[in-house]
Amino acid sequence: GDGGLHVGSHTALIAIDGVIASDSEASADHVVGALRGAFKDENTVGVILRINSPGGSPVQAGYIYDEIKRLKGLHPDTPVYAVVTDICASGGYYIAAAADKIYADKASLVGSIGVVMNGFGFTDTMKSLGVERRLYTAGEHKGFLDPFSNVKPAEKAHVQGMLNDIHTEFIESVKSGRGERLAENPDLFSGLVWAGSESIELGLADAIGDVRSVAKNEIGEEKIVDFTA
Repeated sequence: GDGGLHVGSHTALIAIDGVIASDSEASADHVVGALRGAFKDENTVGVILRINSPGGSPVQAGYIYDEIKRLKGLHPDTPVYAVVTDICASGGYYIAAAADKIYADKASLVGSIGVVMNGFGFTDTMKSLGVERRLYTAGEHKGFLDPFSNVKPAEKAHVQGMLNDIHTEFIESVKSGRGERLAENPDLFSGLVWAGSESIELGLADAIGDVRSVAKNEIGEEKIVDFTA
């Protein structure tokens, strides 16, 4: 709480676990609040984001990415490191890209820089069952995501353009965070993931490490205080 916990100099830890969504433990509200608390504490020497997430909402991940950038600007002497455990993919990697360095285990899964929207179509099933779809809308394309209607080429093109725009924003954020460390590889932004060791070769991560090793060797403060909401 705001009353403070006086434990002296420490490394601040913030865990980002699971799907990143507005109603999850890894929501922007929770993570941003934890970040602000960590940076506000005058005894925080450095911040570690321990990430184990397959991704989620690009909006929520973008909020967290922007807040990390903002806080780093206000506190240039406080480093931020991301430590990957099992997986740091898609929106999870979006967040990690804002850190000064990214550490992973050799078997961690890292990457998935892409955007996806999926669903099912049941039009043929309905025909075989003799079911007729009746959909009434005000607005020509209001029902364009309806799984019981045929896909129209123009609406498919619209969705693809929307995904491409979000993907471009994702790529630019990664490039801004990682800079020249990124390797020239045509698959880098294709949505693929790589094991930790190969992710280092591609510039998606910097080195092998865990929370304890990063706190000791990079930040220089082994005492860890958990600021996770």
